Amino acid sequence: MKRVLIVKVTSLGDIVEALPVVADVQRAFPGVKVDWASDESFADIVRWNAGVDRVLCAPLRRFKKARRWSDFKAIWASISELRAERYDAIVDIHGVYKSAIIAFLARGRRRFGYLAQDLGERGAAFAYNGRFGPRPKCDAWLGMRISTGEALGYKVDTPPDFQMRIPRDGTALPAPDAPTALIFHATSKEEKKWPVEHWGELCHALIARGLRIELPWGSDAEHATAREIAALVPGATVLPRLTVSQVAQRIEDSALVVGTDTGFVHLGHALLKPTVMIFVATDAEHLGVRAPNRSISVGDGHHVPPVAVALDAVDRVYPARDGGGAAKGPLATAA
Repeated sequence: MKRVLIVKVTSLGDIVEALPVVADVQRAFPGVKVDWASDESFADIVRWNAGVDRVLCAPLRRFKKARRWSDFKAIWASISELRAERYDAIVDIHGVYKSAIIAFLARGRRRFGYLAQDLGERGAAFAYNGRFGPRPKCDAWLGMRISTGEALGYKVDTPPDFQMRIPRDGTALPAPDAPTALIFHATSKEEKKWPVEHWGELCHALIARGLRIELPWGSDAEHATAREIAALVPGATVLPRLTVSQVAQRIEDSALVVGTDTGFVHLGHALLKPTVMIFVATDAEHLGVRAPNRSISVGDGHHVPPVAVALDAVDRVYPARDGGGAAKGPLATAA
C-alpha cells in the first residue's frame, strides 16, 4: 500500500472527527501516503493534520449557492489535480453524490463506500466497486474508523489520534492572562440552541470557579446572541470576529471549551482540551464527544439539558482548583 485517498467533504465537526483515520492507515501501512478530498471551506482543517500528504479541494459549497463561472473553473481545475496520482485505494467515508463523484473521478483500482442502506444518498452507490460491512453499532466517529479498517484490512484498536498542528502565523489574539472558558453558543440550526438564560447561569458558575468567559461568534445573529449572554455576565468578553484559524488558536490557549453540537466544540475535543458538548435536538450517543476525564456530551436530544447537568459535566472535565491553581477533588488524580 503506497497511497490512499480519503474522501470526506464536509462539514467542520465531521472532518475533525474523521481525522484519526489518517493515523490508523499509517499505523497499518508504515510509509503509506494519505491524501484527502474535501470542500474548499474545510481544507485548512485537513491541512492541520500532520499525516496528510495532499489536500484536494474545490469550492463545492460556494458553487452550489452562487453558480459562478470562476467557481466552476476552480472545480474543473481540481479534477486534474485529483487525477494526478494513482491510488491503491479510494475510501469514501461520506457517502453522498458529491463524495461519490470525487471517488469515481479519482484514479484507483479499488473504490470503497457504504452499503446502500448506510449511504446518505443511495444513488452514490454507482461509484464503488468495494463496500464496507454494515454500519457498526457505535458513534459515527468510531464508525468511520472501523469502516476504513474494513476496507483496507486492519482492525481499529487504539484511541483516536488527531495529529492536529494549529499554525501560529502571527494572527492569534494575545494569550489570555487567566484561565479562560470559550463558550460556543452558536449552532447551525435554531432547534439545537441552548437558552441564553442557561448560558448566563452557567457562565456565572464558571466565573465562580476562577474562569474568564469569552464568547466567539461568526455572524450578525451570533454576535447579537453573544452580546445577550454578555449582558447577563459582568466581565464576559465578546471576542471580535475571528477566522477559523484564529478560533483554533484561541481554543489552544483556553482552559475549557463548552458549547452546543457544533464544529468548533469537536475541534476543542480534537485539541485535547477539557470539553463539554451540550445536545438539545441531536443524538449525543451518535454524534457527541467523549474521552475519560476530558470530554463529555450531555443531553438526550429530546429535552433541553438543565444547567446543573452541564455544570456536573464541567466538574468532571475541569475539576475545581485550589488557591494555587492545582486541581482538587476525586477526579484530580485520574485526570
